[in-house]
Amino acid sequence: MQIIISNSSDVPIYEQIKEAIKGEILSGELVGGDALPSIRTLAKDLRISNITTKRAYEELEKDGFIVAVASKGYFVKEKSENYLKEEILTKIESNLESAVSIANTYNISKKEVENMLDTIYEEEEHE
Repeated sequence: MQIIISNSSDVPIYEQIKEAIKGEILSGELVGGDALPSIRTLAKDLRISNITTKRAYEELEKDGFIVAVASKGYFVKEKSENYLKEEILTKIESNLESAVSIANTYNISKKEVENMLDTIYEEEEHE
């Protein structure tokens, strides 16, 4: 698991950690049952406080992505494929809403946005 944090970002460090782990779960890099590094280990690796790491893990647990097992640590929670797909679709929808908002602000037509989306899909297929 590779987590990169930025001290110069406006996003709090715990949130950066949370989003990095969440991204790995949604992408399938981390799957149900995978163990996460201990709070101390991750804090040491990232050179941050245990409290910051603990908060990131607590947020992930609250959001249903990981589970704490007494005396064993934190693990990726088993999820159904439908749940993961819904999370991914929600993320895509949020990004598309932002894109549509920008397009509307600058009077970019729906057709132009659709053409951009088609081009992006074509480029991804050829990589």
